Amino acid sequence: MESFDNIYLDLSRQPGKCKLAESGLGWKPSGAGDTFTIDKSNIGAAQWSRAAKGFELKILSRSSGVIQLDGFDQEAFERVSKAFKVWYGVNVESREHALRGWNWGKAEFTKAELTFNVQNRPAFEVPYSEISNTNLAGRNEVAVEFSLPSEQANGADNQPAGSTKNRGRKAAAGPDELVEMRFYIPGTAVKKEKGGEEGQDDEEEEGEEVEEQNAANLFYETLMDKAEIGDVAGDTFATFLDVLHLTPRGRFDIDMYESSFRLRGKTYDYKIQYSAIKKFFLLPKNDDTHTLIVLGLDPPLRQGQTRYPFLVMQMKLDEEISLELNMTEELLQSRYKDKLEPRYEEPIHQVVTKIFRGLSGKKVIMPSRDFVSHHGHSGVKCSIKANEGLLYFLDKSFIFVPKPATYIQIENISVITMSRVGGAVSASRTFDITITLKAGMGEHQFSNINREEQQPLEDFFKAKNIRFKNEMADDSSALIAAALDNDELMGSSDDEGGRADRGSADEDEESVDEDFEADSESDVAEEFDSDHESSGSGSGSDAEMDDASEGGGESDEEEDQRPKKKSKVGGK
Repeated sequence: MESFDNIYLDLSRQPGKCKLAESGLGWKPSGAGDTFTIDKSNIGAAQWSRAAKGFELKILSRSSGVIQLDGFDQEAFERVSKAFKVWYGVNVESREHALRGWNWGKAEFTKAELTFNVQNRPAFEVPYSEISNTNLAGRNEVAVEFSLPSEQANGADNQPAGSTKNRGRKAAAGPDELVEMRFYIPGTAVKKEKGGEEGQDDEEEEGEEVEEQNAANLFYETLMDKAEIGDVAGDTFATFLDVLHLTPRGRFDIDMYESSFRLRGKTYDYKIQYSAIKKFFLLPKNDDTHTLIVLGLDPPLRQGQTRYPFLVMQMKLDEEISLELNMTEELLQSRYKDKLEPRYEEPIHQVVTKIFRGLSGKKVIMPSRDFVSHHGHSGVKCSIKANEGLLYFLDKSFIFVPKPATYIQIENISVITMSRVGGAVSASRTFDITITLKAGMGEHQFSNINREEQQPLEDFFKAKNIRFKNEMADDSSALIAAALDNDELMGSSDDEGGRADRGSADEDEESVDEDFEADSESDVAEEFDSDHESSGSGSGSDAEMDDASEGGGESDEEEDQRPKKKSKVGGK
């Protein structure tokens, strides 16, 4: 038996002891934790290379992906190599990584990982087990998203190390982690169909068997297949086509699996575990024709740099659907009894809600019965900065949708302030509410709420024992005074019969059109004599401006006393 201390398994946070025996390999953490073992029949290949904590032994297993053992000394190579050769019949390959720092190279898809090679040396490898999603970010660009620790499905700890069912295990090892990588892949590539016969000559191959396509598309499709993104949960139980999403914006097909669901769009695909759904809302819109289904996600959905903690779908109330679940009677009775029905024939929003509720086990949250708006709706129209939306009042929380989706728990609210902003008379038609949170957690402001909603809001706050103060009564006298002052100013200007001093605008008005005198013999004047006489005297447009600004201006005599400008047109 060969034994090695201070070895890290799959980037684990604590080291352990690694033992090689004739029957296989084992690793036990130095502290509390599970022991990992792999049988010798499951060891397919092994590689030795320089790594973060010393030297790494990478084992490519036959069934469970890649197992990484880091922390070996350089002198351990001979012992490890001999043990693998004698006991497991495997040659340990010594590999050197590319250290040039180039960011261009060749991507290679192996059985268990994606390898990026620079001058035929690996620059880095990405195990498929660490890839959670991939998207076509552009015509020649592919985005690869890495799993987060909390994205693991329930029971993932029971999966073998390196398994694609155990995503995010290695990413959980460090305080910082890479969450996305993008590959630029130009040109086209040839995709060979599996249906073609291997012994067939190139000249005899038909167009269906060899297909030339965008290289980025081929990379994307290959990665989707290798990393088991999409139908990893088996057959779909139900599919909803072309569902409108307000956040993230677009239309997506929804595929429902046993432990996850998938959103398929034209550009982006997402795979979301049901365990990531923390809140589930069903919110009717104020137009009486649509309803919103809102899913609160943790971890949030990521699209490049943007995070979406809430998924907002919009569906028509009158759109009915007939759906039969793709599920065996045995599975339906054993696992989903009283949760799902074999067949649905009702409005689509109810079908989606019931299936989500049955598969995820989450309770559906609906608007509180203690609140009804002035027009009999569940939501109040308002804005967060420049974004319009609906604020819903629930039994234990508030939620604003669609963008930016904002969720506030009532137990975290310190006080709600109702106020008007500014001193304009029009402000009396709307008001704002500012929700201040406890323990300095910040505040949320919702503006442009209809004045008619004040009483329903106050009644709801009282029913839920929420502290609130109404500052609108305090500033009402100031608004009336401002309105009266405004009227007085308008009246005084009329009484005086003169216009306010307009500064340089008046000076411009006096000297307008002086270049176009009647005695000027310009070509323009001769060509348009009929128009010239009326417009050249300076009394046409000027008179209209004077009328618009309530008369006044200087007399014609004063204007004649001013020196005339020289004509810019040549003389006789």
